[in-house]
Amino acid sequence: MKSSPKSSWILLGLLLLWVSFPVHAVENIILRLHGSNTVGAELGPELVKAWLSDSGYRDIRTEITQPQEMLIHGIDRLGRPMAVEIHAHGSGTAFKDLQARKADIGMSSRPIKDKEVNMMASAQLRSIQGETVVALDGIAVIVHPDNPIGQLDKQTIKRMFNGETTQWSQVDPGLKGRIQVYARDNQSGTYDTFKSLVLGKKKPLVSSARRYESNADLSDDVSRDKNGIGFVGLPYIRDSKALLVSDGGVGIKPNGFSVATEDYALSRRLYLYLPVYHENPYATQFIKFAQSLNAQPIVGKVGFVDQAIKSYAVEDPGVYPEEMRDMIKGAERLSINIRFQKGSIKLDNKAQKDIDRLVDYMAGPGAGRKLMLFGFSDGMEVMPIYSIELSVSRADIVSEVLLKNGLAPVRVRGYGEAMLLAGNEDKAGQFKNRRVEIWLMP
Repeated sequence: MKSSPKSSWILLGLLLLWVSFPVHAVENIILRLHGSNTVGAELGPELVKAWLSDSGYRDIRTEITQPQEMLIHGIDRLGRPMAVEIHAHGSGTAFKDLQARKADIGMSSRPIKDKEVNMMASAQLRSIQGETVVALDGIAVIVHPDNPIGQLDKQTIKRMFNGETTQWSQVDPGLKGRIQVYARDNQSGTYDTFKSLVLGKKKPLVSSARRYESNADLSDDVSRDKNGIGFVGLPYIRDSKALLVSDGGVGIKPNGFSVATEDYALSRRLYLYLPVYHENPYATQFIKFAQSLNAQPIVGKVGFVDQAIKSYAVEDPGVYPEEMRDMIKGAERLSINIRFQKGSIKLDNKAQKDIDRLVDYMAGPGAGRKLMLFGFSDGMEVMPIYSIELSVSRADIVSEVLLKNGLAPVRVRGYGEAMLLAGNEDKAGQFKNRRVEIWLMP
């Protein structure tokens, strides 16, 4: 039977309507994460996939849609196709896209700037609801295992990697040879971190640097080159020698503990930002998952440092004041520092969440052990005469919060600027020095 002209036109119209829509038109994009490539290249996607799986989604797969852009697909419990959008074009784009309502969550490898806060003041992105630390990041500076140098300051490292310092004799008169720099390639998140923490924007990496796609290959080549110096992610030190790094304070060894406490000079926080006025329940669910114990193994697997609390025996307690050294004999230090806003006893956002982690830890692995709190200041935030008083007040406020949660510290002391972790020349160094350390006795 022949179809009528009218029905033929209807069928043709339906066909044209169908082909004019992309495949994703039938798919609901439930969440959009935009911003940092350091977060968005691997950590963000792995957290999203784990969150979807934990929420009961199936058939989870990743589709690269553009350079630094992807969709992560899944089928929900009702059989509906859903997707999460990730755009990883840099931390600055996180705040531009949040302002333009093109993103639900902003990913950033640096704290939000004042101008970005002012740009969208109603979002309250510096509030405890708006700002979340999702992981910590650190870079090891490595040399040949026979290199006698054990420690470098950040400014010396900077000059070696930007080409201002070219000979090892300029670093140590007893050494000879031309410095050979080894570095990750421009696509690397490790390079992005090193550039941010060491090189800065004024002078680029020396043009003679040997560039690598692989952390492991770079480390192996440095371990064979007596004139070599390079940088790698913490898990890839291998047969090379990792240097202690100082930034105007004591030299600190790079490891998971010194990055977790943020004592180490080449450590930084990785952030998720969520406007307080958001109306997307999936955004809240994802942020909550990213901070959960289920997410911690994912953070470590990707190569960053998680925020699960651990206890460590300190190798060199001699750097502490004498009175404190007597009190910490036989004690272990926890892998968190409680940090503060400048000239204040107000805890920063991460510290408030770390207190919750500490309460949970003391109900589990730390049960039955005795807490000690030691406060410090940066020495620049108040007059020197008040520096010790401020550090004592910081230890006291942490003690008060813990008492409200049923935990009673046995020691609470303040030592002012007695042990600076970093120089006070910039905000980053001052921030590291404003802290309360937490120790456990058997």
